[in-house]
Amino acid sequence: MIVNRLTVDGKDYFLPDPVTELRAKILDAVKAGGGYVNIPPLRSGPGVDILFSPGMPVVWTQLDVGSETDEDDSAAQDDF
Repeated sequence: MIVNRLTVDGKDYFLPDPVTELRAKILDAVKAGGGYVNIPPLRSGPGVDILFSPGMPVVWTQLDVGSETDEDDSAAQDDF
């Protein structure tokens, strides 16, 4: 499962795929000189509104959660 981490002003927000539409909304807000964008929650809830403005540091990271190493670890535990 791919989880996206959005870091805004030092705070992390975790989002499921796809984030294409959200990225476009953030870019539009910045191009407009600033604006609020709703960041949806990872599971449920209303999310959070963040004011994005030009010059605000925004970092996107993709994380692979539940990769093959988890399966290898469980297989090793079964041998004991």
